[in-house]
Amino acid sequence: MYMNAVSPERNRIHPHKFTMWVAMGSIIMMFAGLTSAYVVKRAQSNWLEFDLPPVFWISTVVILASSLTIHLSLKAFKAREMPRYRMLITLTAVLGVAFALLQFAGFSALHKDGIQFFGAGSNPSASFLGIITGLHIAHVLGGVIALLVVFLRAFSIKNKVYTSVPLEIVATYWHFVDLLWIYLFVFFNSIG
Repeated sequence: MYMNAVSPERNRIHPHKFTMWVAMGSIIMMFAGLTSAYVVKRAQSNWLEFDLPPVFWISTVVILASSLTIHLSLKAFKAREMPRYRMLITLTAVLGVAFALLQFAGFSALHKDGIQFFGAGSNPSASFLGIITGLHIAHVLGGVIALLVVFLRAFSIKNKVYTSVPLEIVATYWHFVDLLWIYLFVFFNSIG
C-alpha cells in the first residue's frame, strides 16, 4: 500500500508572509473603526465640511501606477529578467516617493485652507482627519522605506540567495497601502 506523502512544508505559508497578513488585518480593523467613528461623530453640529485638494487625484494615479510597476517588477524577478526588474523596481521606488510627496502637498494644502488638524482652532472633523491621515502617512512611509530597501538590494552585488519572498512581501504591503488610500480617498470624497 502506497501513501501519498505530501510534505507539510509545501502547504505552509512563509512566516513573514503570515505576519504581514496578520498586520494588514489589524490595520484594516483600525481604519474601519476610525472611519466608522468619523461617520458617527459627523452628526455633531460643529462638524467641518471640506473638499480634498486636487493634488490627491494626482497622488491616486501615481500610487495606482506604482502598484502596476511593482507587480510587473515581481513578475520580472521571478522570470529572472534582472535588467527589467531593476528598471521596474526603480520606477516603483520613484513613484512611491512621489506619492509620499504628493500626499504631503495635499495635507499642506488642507492646512493652508485653514483646516487646523490639532490644537487651538481645530474641531472634531479636522482632528479625525488628522489622526486617520497621520496613521495613513505612517503606513505609507513604512511602505516607501520597504520599497527603497528592495530597490537598494536590487543593485547590491552581495545577494547570494535568489528568493522572491522579500519582494513578494513588499509588493503585498504596497498593494495594501494602495487599496487603503483608495478606500480613504473614496471615503473622504463621499463622506468628508
